[in-house]
Amino acid sequence: MSVMNLVSYDDALASYDPVMGLEVHVELGTKTKMFCGCSTELGAEPNSQTCPTCLGLPGSLPVVNAVGVESAVRIGLALNCEIAQWCRFARKNYFYPDMPKNFQTSQYDEPIAFNGYLDVRLEDGETFRVEIERAHMEEDTGKSSHVGGATGRIHGATHSLLDYNRAGIPLIEIVTKPIEGAGKRAPEVAKAYVAELRELIKALGVSEARMDKGQMRCDVNLSLRPNGTETFGTRSETKNVNSLRSVERAARFEIMRHATVLTDGGTIVQETRHFHEEDGSTTSGRIKDNAEDYRYFPEPDLVPIAPAREWVEQLRAELPELPRVRRARLQAEWGLSDLDMQSVLNAGAVELIEQTIAAGAPADQARKWWLGELARRANESGTELAEQPITPVQVARVCALVAEGKLNDKLARQVIEGVLAGEGEPDEVVAGRGLAVVSDDSALGAAVDQVITDNPDVAEKIRGGKVQAVGALVGAVMKATRGQADAARVKDLILERLAAEGQ
Repeated sequence: MSVMNLVSYDDALASYDPVMGLEVHVELGTKTKMFCGCSTELGAEPNSQTCPTCLGLPGSLPVVNAVGVESAVRIGLALNCEIAQWCRFARKNYFYPDMPKNFQTSQYDEPIAFNGYLDVRLEDGETFRVEIERAHMEEDTGKSSHVGGATGRIHGATHSLLDYNRAGIPLIEIVTKPIEGAGKRAPEVAKAYVAELRELIKALGVSEARMDKGQMRCDVNLSLRPNGTETFGTRSETKNVNSLRSVERAARFEIMRHATVLTDGGTIVQETRHFHEEDGSTTSGRIKDNAEDYRYFPEPDLVPIAPAREWVEQLRAELPELPRVRRARLQAEWGLSDLDMQSVLNAGAVELIEQTIAAGAPADQARKWWLGELARRANESGTELAEQPITPVQVARVCALVAEGKLNDKLARQVIEGVLAGEGEPDEVVAGRGLAVVSDDSALGAAVDQVITDNPDVAEKIRGGKVQAVGALVGAVMKATRGQADAARVKDLILERLAAEGQ
């Protein structure tokens, strides 16, 4: 079903109410895997970071990663969850080539954290509470690479390659309760929730939460029900969505797709689906019936986990400043109104601005460049602001060059353009493009004299006391010098010249 054949989003919401469930997998940043001592470092040769335990060889026994358990508790606390006094691992049994043991060690009916919530802020400043069903510990699977097909998926591939380096890396799966009441803002809520969760995970220091590297992945479950009814519709599950923008697009597409099927008298099939970045559509993966049986049973090789209450309370007391508190503090420090801070949040620029200030830039200048020139370029390219190939340190250097009088705003924009184009550091772009501000009197004098000669009427007004008319002459000099003149010095020179002539 293509994007073009769908009912409109507004028409879909006129008849149906969306219900979502979001499942987010977070790869923990531990040095070793969840149940063995193999390294988790990225980029190693395929299958070089494996052992009998993570390969599931006979006779091997797992041992729980203590840092993984601590990270799970910290995440649960930050999500306002209850922490289990006693829980255990379970075997989730299924066969797939990326699971060398033929089961995944996970948690089933006894998760380590449950019954929490996360308040998220939407683009207009409204707060929406997303309730958390559970956060549980498990292990990642290996990585399959399908070769020979056009899509990179197994369908049409000639063969597949398996890398078990990722098998056994600690995962925390965070599952929401059904998200109801969002209405037409459901896709926005989904994006805001994943964004807030990512910031929380990063603040805790338990993972880099890089969605582009698979360290954080979101499954978007969605169903529709006729407006005014309570019974949930049949859901679809769009798997492994790996960017904030894609989470929003996947939810939006599925709302329109479900509505199209239902409006045409069809039936929604419960299935997994794949998201396609190029057009924002989803396609069917595999049927996923309610009767699917993973034959969960308690993991016999691992002892139960019983976090001591004293330890849990110690971890609670040691939680770092969480994103909502941090944002309120920064808003006060930067002197921003609620509306201005919301603009910073909507642009995803909080951390970028904070790092630019830390590199020496004034708060107003840091915000100006990230929300102005750089946000414009990000919008034009359809990318996230943080993905722009320029660092906060480089932006801070541009701010410093402006403050030192070596650049004006027009030249600074050209320097940023050069940095984004890969021409080097800001100072190298200034030198390479010859962009430094001209403030030397001897270099400006000729241009000033020529502009006065060319504009006798304006010059006469200034001599007569209408000093505000000097702006026209300053603009003419700036044009003649291709914007590289020091405007303040040009103004002084013009007034000095005309004053001298009047004596």
